[in-house]
Amino acid sequence: MTLLTTIRAVVLVALTTISLHAQTGTKQNPPLLTVASPESAGFYPERLNRLDGLIQSYIDKGAFPGVAAIVVKDGKIVYHKSFGKSDLESSKPLAKDAIFRIASMTKAVTSLAVMMLHEEGKILLDDPISKYIPEFAKPVVLDKFNEKDSTYTTIPAKREITIRHLLTHMSGLNYNVIASDPRMRAIYTKAGGIPDAFVTDNIKLGDMVKKLAKQPLNHQPGEKWTYGLSIDVLGYLVEVVSGQSLAEFFQKRIFEPLGMKDTYFYLPDAKKDRLVALYSEDKDKKLIKTATIKTLPVDPDYPIMGAKTYYSGGGGLSSTAYDYAIFLQMLLNDGVYNGKRFLSRKGIELFTNSNQTGTLFPEPGNYFSLGFRVIGEQGHANDLNSVGTFAWGGAFSTHYIADPKEKISVVLMKQMWGTTYGGELDKKFDVLVYQALDE
Repeated sequence: MTLLTTIRAVVLVALTTISLHAQTGTKQNPPLLTVASPESAGFYPERLNRLDGLIQSYIDKGAFPGVAAIVVKDGKIVYHKSFGKSDLESSKPLAKDAIFRIASMTKAVTSLAVMMLHEEGKILLDDPISKYIPEFAKPVVLDKFNEKDSTYTTIPAKREITIRHLLTHMSGLNYNVIASDPRMRAIYTKAGGIPDAFVTDNIKLGDMVKKLAKQPLNHQPGEKWTYGLSIDVLGYLVEVVSGQSLAEFFQKRIFEPLGMKDTYFYLPDAKKDRLVALYSEDKDKKLIKTATIKTLPVDPDYPIMGAKTYYSGGGGLSSTAYDYAIFLQMLLNDGVYNGKRFLSRKGIELFTNSNQTGTLFPEPGNYFSLGFRVIGEQGHANDLNSVGTFAWGGAFSTHYIADPKEKISVVLMKQMWGTTYGGELDKKFDVLVYQALDE
């Protein structure tokens, strides 16, 4: 072999090694959240700046006291701002690290915990929940209901409730206060002690779940999509299988390894002042602090007051826009973040993007996976989100999306119990993120 041939061979090996490293670098070193310029992440800065005017327009017309938002692409934070006030009465400005009640954004965290236990071989998705919580054995379904006295008759369920039914909201379990079926609301209320998520009373999740198990189902398991207490039941499942409280499991297995330092069921004393005040609308659509509304079905101080014993897997967490962006980035990284793997690549695919509901999900063209609303072909045709974008939100007007194709995540935090404009701002915000893409 000549010297020139040897040199060429060495160069070829080096270039091949560099190429392979470049191809596999993303998998070996998934991105962590870092602040970057919009240009470096493929955005037009002037188009991305339209987000400022959009949010401020809603603040100016009194739709929200304050809004915090974060936009991430490929792990690069290209937009992270806050607008308005944390508390209108004290005129306290809203900080970027303000803590919000994220309500049903808790569900994805609980569902992740279930998927982690599944991958550890401790549960199977089609196991009946009664295998772990015996009170759910031999479920019954509501048949006839007497509106005068809330008495009812039942029929046997055709099948047991499975873990998959719970993950996909096809269990037949309803909510109480926010139940879509007034019959179930009456039944749950009469049973007593079945909260939707937010309590300051001295009760435990397991006690609620066992009481819930004695109530009839709204429909046959697996035959309809009904939003309800399914994920709270899964929260208790995590406790039973892991031997830890849900708060302990979250902290040790998810929050600490991810570096989510501001996410809790109940805030520590040192962080209480960062909790945003909760508002609602009066009859004239003017903002009113919910603490002054005596008929409100939730105590707005639940993250900082009361017994601090109830870990609602369906809605009990409070967090920041940044912390939740970390959680979404881990999902977009195929289950890896901060040097740790939380779920396998195949597990993430099943978790975030498998159609588990067929045509039963109430949004035509979209579907529900094992934890998220997912944009299907028709949903994509309606707007700019990519097919496969997964998303959800919370009852206090919080919102997120994660787009695996574009590697984009968005978290939009507002704090309202009932709002005319919440969904409208969410949709407009998402549109303005996508329209700012350069490449």
